[in-house]
Amino acid sequence: MNSTSRAPLRIEEISLGSPRIKLFADLPWHIHRGDPCWTPPLRGDLLGNRWLGLVGLLTPKHPYHRDAEVTHFLAWRDGKAVGRVSAAINRRFNEYHGTRIGFFGFWDVIEDYAVAKALLERACAWVKERGMTVIRGPGEYSNATHERQGILIDGFEYPPTVELTHNPPYYADFLERYGFGKAKDYHAYIMDVQTPPPPRLQRLAEQVRQRRDIETRPLILKHLQKEVHLIVKIYNDSWAQNWGFLPITDEEAILLANSLRLIVDPGLVQFAFVRGEPAAVLGAFPDPNYALRPRWRWYGDSDLIRLIRLLRKRRHTGRTRLMFFGIRPGFRNLGIDALLYERVKNYAIGKGYSTCEASLLLEDNHLILRPSEFMGAKRYKTWRIYDLPLD
Repeated sequence: MNSTSRAPLRIEEISLGSPRIKLFADLPWHIHRGDPCWTPPLRGDLLGNRWLGLVGLLTPKHPYHRDAEVTHFLAWRDGKAVGRVSAAINRRFNEYHGTRIGFFGFWDVIEDYAVAKALLERACAWVKERGMTVIRGPGEYSNATHERQGILIDGFEYPPTVELTHNPPYYADFLERYGFGKAKDYHAYIMDVQTPPPPRLQRLAEQVRQRRDIETRPLILKHLQKEVHLIVKIYNDSWAQNWGFLPITDEEAILLANSLRLIVDPGLVQFAFVRGEPAAVLGAFPDPNYALRPRWRWYGDSDLIRLIRLLRKRRHTGRTRLMFFGIRPGFRNLGIDALLYERVKNYAIGKGYSTCEASLLLEDNHLILRPSEFMGAKRYKTWRIYDLPLD
């Protein structure tokens, strides 16, 4: 969607709870129309859907808003919406890190820098008025590690896997032209699942297996909510020192369990226990995005249509995404990573999965990057988070 019109630009502010938030949520469907890679979340993920048990992030009922203040800006020209951005203060994030960072997110804009500049000015002014010294983004509302976030800066020819973003190249150009600078990059690595595990990995995993105090097991689907709470416990302990980390709350864990129920394959999620104590988890998921990608057909791309496609195809996707891997402090350097990698790899081979993407890997997290490369993975995408001082 491109525009060279010089008609007056109007910026509308939309508060949380306004019925006009639907216009804000739907704008990307117009901007990215026809893009074969762009894959949005279900509308219910943003606006809520009680039939699907979804609490929309853009609704006051979502637990995010208990510790945050947010607003939304929608740009209009010639009676058409041409861009959007949110501004947010995540109090829990700032308290955890001892910072005064405001966030911008839900950033989508036509290929017109004047529109981008007007929206960014409003977001910057809004967070600065509330005492913030830096604005960071884009994300959804903010940039905690478990949120959908980042501007894609390379790998535009590849469609995103579940919970990842896609955008045209000019998004990064506009942010840098405005004055934003790099805060952090996230990488995605792709690997061939059907290639047998390296002999060295097999030897190391066998050595770890001989230790009787280390046990592994897959996720138990009938206890999914309880299992997700266990994943969150391990994740919160394992990732506490990582850049951008914010602990996942119990309420967020429940929402996560509900969102994963349709796609989880229990054998792709493996736990490790040391003397009965939860020590580590590695979790991959079949990628639903092939089914959820818009088809731009006459019958539409409603949540119902997309979910029907997902239910028909969810057991036939060959693509997986490694979404989380963590070893709690005190259990590292025991070879647990090799054991879990081998377990998931062999299961995926047996189930016929073809590729696995390990993604949103911090550019300087060599404890994860090196094992990914050891497993034969190749970097093929990068997302960037930007900061702008507000002095």
